[in-house]
Formats: sequence, C-alpha cells, structure tokens
Amino acid sequence: MSFDLKVLGSSSSGNCYFLKTNESRILIDAGFSAKQIFARLLDQGENPEDLDALFITHEHSDHAIGVRGISRRLNIPIFANQATSEAIQKKLSSQPNWKLFETGDSFRFQDFEVSSFTIPHDAYDPVGFTFVWGGYDLFNPRRKLAVLTDLGYMPMGAKKQIRDADILIFESNYEDSLLDADERRPWVTKQRIRSRHGHLSNKIAAKELSSIENPNWKHLILSHLSKDCNSIDCVRSAFDELFRKMKNLNFDIIDPQNGSAVIKTF
Repeated sequence: MSFDLKVLGSSSSGNCYFLKTNESRILIDAGFSAKQIFARLLDQGENPEDLDALFITHEHSDHAIGVRGISRRLNIPIFANQATSEAIQKKLSSQPNWKLFETGDSFRFQDFEVSSFTIPHDAYDPVGFTFVWGGYDLFNPRRKLAVLTDLGYMPMGAKKQIRDADILIFESNYEDSLLDADERRPWVTKQRIRSRHGHLSNKIAAKELSSIENPNWKHLILSHLSKDCNSIDCVRSAFDELFRKMKNLNFDIIDPQNGSAVIKTF
C-alpha cells in the first residue's frame, strides 16, 4: 500500500482529512468534535489511537474545533504556526502538544516532507500544506498531496506549490447565483465570502486551476462546498471544460450534505 486518503468530512460546516501511508497516520484539520472524528475513523476501520499527528491550516472552528478533544484523548503532536496556535489556545483550558512552524517552512515528520505556504483568507495566518512521501522503490513511488482550501484568490506561490502534486484537495465553495439568492446571509457576509480573503466561487476555482499549465494532477478532490449555496451539479458544470481537457484526471466532488468519501487506496 502506498497510501490511503479519506475525506472524513468537508463542507462549510466542518473539514477533516485522514492520510495513511506505510509509516504514518495523520489528520489534516479537525473541523468536527473529537467524538465525531473518532467515530468516522472507526467507521472506516481505522483506530484513532493509531494517529501520529494533526496538522491545522487555520483557527476557524470548521477546521479546528476538534483540537480540544483530540489533545485531551491523545498526546499527539499538533502542527500549526504560531498565530494559529495562539488563536486556538485562547479557547482551551489545557495545553496541547503544539509543534510550531513558520509559514513557508518545509520540515520532516516521519516519512513526510511537509511544506506550508501562505494563503489569503480572513484568519490570523492561514496556510495550505503539501505532503510528499515515498520514492523508495517501484512498490512505493513518490507521491505528493496538496491541500488548498479557504482562500479568496490564488497567489502565484500557491500555484507553484500545487502544480506538481499528484493529488489536489481544492476548494469550490459557492455558486454565485445561489449565494445571491440566499436569504439567511446578510449582505455584509456575502461580501466577505466574495472578498479576496474569503472563498472561491465555482467559476473562479475552475478558472484558477485552468490557468495552471501542464499540472501533474492525477486526482482532483473538490471540497469545502457550501451546504446552502452550492451543489455537486453546479460544481460539475463549472468544471466541465477542465474535466474534458484533462481526460485522464480522476476527480471527486465532495457532497456538502454528506461530506465524506473514501478517495482511493493504492
């Protein structure tokens, strides 16, 4: 087995990804309670006690609310930059096993080469991550996963980070017409969502990915869909041209009403 990637949940309500390689089992974000995350792992045949680490992109609750419960149950390292860890720590009564990095750093954790990069979002210091592993032999080839959600536009630095990824988890948050019609969100919230530090619409997400020349992607996972202002059909329509252009690209669109998927086991 080279790797196993599971989306334990991804929508505007919560986000959490599980990655298992021959040597490591990690979570990327913890946007649900520890009880929910552990239950979802067990449903997939994974023991939460086997987790090796948690990586946090930013402090918003749909990415970090599970830090409290996970740190109480498990003394695993929790990787975050200083601004993110401080924002989360303010809401905690005990100290997790923080492992701090500076945004832009690359570092090793077990069999992973981890890189962080800055992204534009309305958080203290949000990041995207790439994880590289393998490359030892034909049975364990080099793989690269890029996780890039929660951004209002795509900086050139982010494009460079994700271009050579084999697997890309990317945001396609809302459909313009559905956001316009939404009566629950006030105008100011809609403007924040559409801002350069908000989220990517389906149209802009597709345009940004289409602008990257000769990407290495083998698998694209479109995630972080809004439950109220998006749908699988809207995303599929927006990305139709890219899907037809990249005929060998495998893709998943994570249903915001369900929010979980077993992506692939190699």
